[in-house]
Amino acid sequence: MKILKIIVLAFCTFSLFACKPLKRKTFDDSYLTSANWIIEQQQGGKVEFKNKIIEIIDAKGCTIWFKHILTGPIQIEYDVTVIGNKGPYDRVSDLNCFWMASDPKNPNDFFKDSKNRKGFFPNYHELKQYYVGYGGHDNSKSRFRRYDENKERPLLAEHDLSDKKFMIVPNKKIHVTLIANKNKIQYLRDGEVIFNLNDEMPYTKGYFGIRTVENHMIVENLKISTIK
Repeated sequence: MKILKIIVLAFCTFSLFACKPLKRKTFDDSYLTSANWIIEQQQGGKVEFKNKIIEIIDAKGCTIWFKHILTGPIQIEYDVTVIGNKGPYDRVSDLNCFWMASDPKNPNDFFKDSKNRKGFFPNYHELKQYYVGYGGHDNSKSRFRRYDENKERPLLAEHDLSDKKFMIVPNKKIHVTLIANKNKIQYLRDGEVIFNLNDEMPYTKGYFGIRTVENHMIVENLKISTIK
């Protein structure tokens, strides 16, 4: 009888911890290693992880996903330098990102379709996520979109910027901050709010990805933390 009680107690304790949601975790630049990212890239480029730095050299399209799912309210920060030194892929353009991404077709396994996406941009249009294309179209447009499974990807006028002050400065470190705090969705550059959305149906859980095409850039100083 005593042994049976011990077994039951152990089972209940295990069940309690197994069913209890894990506490949100803070991630830092020690997670800038290949073990923590999923690379989706077309041919002709490479992604290297070294000394807490990610170097992306891309020819035709690349998305690198942080493999750990994030639950809001969350803040994602990182530094990016877009290289413009006349290298073969030093096109100053497309400092892009996704956050709070999910795949409606594969709700329980976001990376199930990873090999099919292959870094080809249209393959991301049916995801649910927030997206910023910063300095796209050869550094002439910066845009924010809320993807809702609709390939049309609606674009609000206030989220379509073309002023030079909202474009990429080559070889200059840029501090990017992504916010998903309940209804408040924001994109900040060097502490300045560039895009703001009051989302009535916010995405509160999903994946974070860095996206580019024909580009050479350095990513460092990652910090992901819960907003209290």
